[in-house]
Amino acid sequence: MPNLPAQITDLSGVALSAAIHARKVSCVEVLHAYLAQIDALNPQVNAIVALQDRETLLAQAQRLDLEMAQGCSRGLLHGIPQAPKDILPVQGMVTTRGSPLFVGQVSEADAIHFERMRASGAVFVGRTNSPEFGLGGHTYNPVYGATRNAWVPTRSAGGSSGGAAVATALHMLPFADGSDMMGSLRTPAAFNNVYGFRPSLGAVPYGPAEELFLQQYSTNGPMARNVPDLALQMQVMAGGDARTPLAREWPAGAFPVEGLERDFQGAHIGWLGDWGGHLAMEPGLLAQQEAALEHFRSLGAVVEPAVLDFDLEQLWEAWLDLRSLQVAGGNLALYTDPAKRSLLKPEAVWEIERGMRLSGMRIYEAAKVRSSWYLQLQGLLERFDYLVMPCTQVYPFAVELDWPHTVGEREMDTYHRWMEVVIAATMAGLPALAVPAGINAQGLPAGIQIVGGLRADWPVLQLGHAYDEASGYSQLRSPLLESI
Repeated sequence: MPNLPAQITDLSGVALSAAIHARKVSCVEVLHAYLAQIDALNPQVNAIVALQDRETLLAQAQRLDLEMAQGCSRGLLHGIPQAPKDILPVQGMVTTRGSPLFVGQVSEADAIHFERMRASGAVFVGRTNSPEFGLGGHTYNPVYGATRNAWVPTRSAGGSSGGAAVATALHMLPFADGSDMMGSLRTPAAFNNVYGFRPSLGAVPYGPAEELFLQQYSTNGPMARNVPDLALQMQVMAGGDARTPLAREWPAGAFPVEGLERDFQGAHIGWLGDWGGHLAMEPGLLAQQEAALEHFRSLGAVVEPAVLDFDLEQLWEAWLDLRSLQVAGGNLALYTDPAKRSLLKPEAVWEIERGMRLSGMRIYEAAKVRSSWYLQLQGLLERFDYLVMPCTQVYPFAVELDWPHTVGEREMDTYHRWMEVVIAATMAGLPALAVPAGINAQGLPAGIQIVGGLRADWPVLQLGHAYDEASGYSQLRSPLLESI
């Protein structure tokens, strides 16, 4: 069993939890190892922010060791360092949401999934960086600055869970949490060669929140370097809670790490590609993503083109309306105060103003489109066992850029049109797993996403695990890891 910091940080999350519980490595040793990794690499990428007082962290690790010596485990995350994403509240920690309006704001309570992580024994060493209010697929903000790509630091880490993805890829955390409304777990996973899982609607409680019945788009979920670590996190995060009526219960043992192995001989996978030419794609990316389909075929699965019979512009307009309504409702008080409005990023102002102009009937029509889209995908999933599509439409772009204004030869008409591919799963409420699709000649990662049917979270993770074992992508290491 490892006794050097580098060996500890190279362990998977599943192996680390087992080592702590077997008392082959102490919580103090684990803490020191990860803090050393953060010291070595975080200054290059700015993934983890608001680092906590080290004496306080050490005292917590010592208490956890004492409990373990007495035969008491708090749970699967006992002694495992984590850094909750800086969007939702963590008791006793600053929650800026990437906005200068909330600098120094210390939260009084945990979001539900953070509450569960804490109860399971996690040690919160800091926060992971996120764009302002989580808006946009590029992690930068005026509070902490930009987070840089784990493979090529001159490029974007993606977003909004960019800090989580980079911290995971560079072994500064064994795994991380994130949230996903418009690909916020999936885009950074693809940009950093890790796995990001957007669970199905209600699988992981989102809240507490004011809009208990309206929060149907953003969901919390796990990010990791392999699929078993995602399953371990889902054991902690998933499950109903009376404070969030849309959250659903899962049967006991719904995400068993040891149950991921499965035979996919004859499984039928539909490849949606660029949605029949609808999506703008950076040259070379789609070919790399299509090449990754061979790993499914190596499992014995049948991969065939799937065709969408839907007005995709209508889908996009419906998404814009539903998203703007959500953003406007959650941030209206900031906008109506002129002093606070002046500190909002332009994209936030655009979303809020757009949301304020929407009529009730327009929202109703958008909801109808959403229902039709769900039925479209459900119809395809009656023919196919899974749907697979690109995870991103671009490779990681220059970190100084606000967002890609042109993709291929197409001008992007909004700040997030370059991420259009991720709305498929969000609008249908279906589980989607971002998996790596290799590294190109310039050293830039790519990814694809696996989408399953209604509440098919576990089968999606099983296919992702088989794909990983066939591809070996989780064994690839960032060049930055070799520099320390």
